[in-house]
Amino acid sequence: MKKIAKLLFSRIFWVAIAILVEIIWVIIGVLWLRGISPYVNLAMGVITLLMVLWIVNKKINPSYKLAWTILILAIPIFGMVIYFLFGKSRVAKQMEIKFEQVSLSANKRMPESEEVRKKLDEEDIIISNQSKYIRDYAMFPVYSNTSSKYFPSGEMMFENIMEDIKKAEHYIFLEYFIIAKGVMWDTLLDVLEEKAALGVDVRLIYDDMGCITTLPRHFYKELQKKGIKCACFNPFRPVANIILNNRDHRKIIVIDGYIGYTGGVNIADEYINRIERFGYWKDTGVRCQGDAVLSFTTMFLQMWEVITGIHEHIQNFLPGEHSEEIMDHDGFVQPYSDTPLDHETVGENVYLNIINNAKRYVYIFTPYLIIDNEMMTALCLASKRGVDIRIVTPAIPDKKTVFLLTQSYYEELILSGVRVYEYTPGFIHAKCTVCDDELATVGTINMDYRSLYLHFECGTWLYKTSSVMEVKRDALDTIEHSKPVPLSFCQNRNLVVRALQSIMRLLAPML
Repeated sequence: MKKIAKLLFSRIFWVAIAILVEIIWVIIGVLWLRGISPYVNLAMGVITLLMVLWIVNKKINPSYKLAWTILILAIPIFGMVIYFLFGKSRVAKQMEIKFEQVSLSANKRMPESEEVRKKLDEEDIIISNQSKYIRDYAMFPVYSNTSSKYFPSGEMMFENIMEDIKKAEHYIFLEYFIIAKGVMWDTLLDVLEEKAALGVDVRLIYDDMGCITTLPRHFYKELQKKGIKCACFNPFRPVANIILNNRDHRKIIVIDGYIGYTGGVNIADEYINRIERFGYWKDTGVRCQGDAVLSFTTMFLQMWEVITGIHEHIQNFLPGEHSEEIMDHDGFVQPYSDTPLDHETVGENVYLNIINNAKRYVYIFTPYLIIDNEMMTALCLASKRGVDIRIVTPAIPDKKTVFLLTQSYYEELILSGVRVYEYTPGFIHAKCTVCDDELATVGTINMDYRSLYLHFECGTWLYKTSSVMEVKRDALDTIEHSKPVPLSFCQNRNLVVRALQSIMRLLAPML
């Protein structure tokens, strides 16, 4: 009874009810119109055909086109209603325009150092071209005056975060997909409250859908009373232009402009293994100190302006404003973000560039492996040309249906020589790629459709930094604690399971 009562009084229950009522209301309205006149049926057929043709001709991933086309043709009324609610939205267009305006304004004030670019060109023109792609399409430059530190676990990362936050004197910016009350949040909140009381500018952005089961509806008001500036990204409103798919999945901390963090770690106790949900929770992150942190500051302030409408001058938040420390040259660091509003899949293309240009090896951590044809082709072709491709996914899933879908991609990869492992101690939530002892990326971007196409994401591209080898060492250690997936596992599965996986693969872009 307690579980039922908890469910009935939860936000997620009422959100689900609101969405269901809206879908039923629209379907009943359409069916009523069809009953009034036989011409409505003809009109519906024409609308269905036009919608399918419109989707087919859109500049979106072919897998999305196929999934939506099948759904709309198979169940026309239901498919069209679902598409209008979840596939396209007027609010998304407004946000797209606003985000583009804010981004262009901010990124114009982030010129790249010609000297740094020249050094990277001299190091390796192929690597430099990968960096240029990030600069030109994510609009974030590469830096050299930056140190980086890799964390192989959430608990190690959080310990460092707390040390740095306690030293903050001017401002602390936090942007998170999930915040859940518990030891981690309480520990952090105590220090944030204390810093805010001392006059430190403390700001927090959280995603409403990401926190829908963990925080009360007006959580931001609680923080504002404590002196913490707080903004909620994409608050849920049950109206006919919902955006449930476009979520702020980024995890960013900026401290006084010269220290920045990102990675897979959200603010909830399972991420630092204070509670156990799916065995040991394996996560990773990276700390940057120096010039490159300006990119994280810019990402945060861009999102802050989009949500609140408050414009800030980036000159007031430059890394050198509050730290005169000169960093030793530790390779090249390039933080970047990806947005679903710019029609450029930066996150996926960063991965593809690494895989396509790899010479010896690529090791990958991802909690979800739900990939399109381009990514599958790149992984298989790299393996066939002799590159050692290894992918680590969880052995204990957080979502069983998504895990079943992830496993459906194993067979084709293994047949091409890719080595797939499942992390046996528990759930791996890390999003890392390391290549050839030279290049790595650490961030929030999963290898699934949501991260690659729908979410706001971020990462850190690292070349010839000491942290690259830290990622490699962690990858090899993690593989040691993982079980290799044999081809027989894929080929000997129950026919019912294989049939279900086939259906799920067809609808993967919408899951």
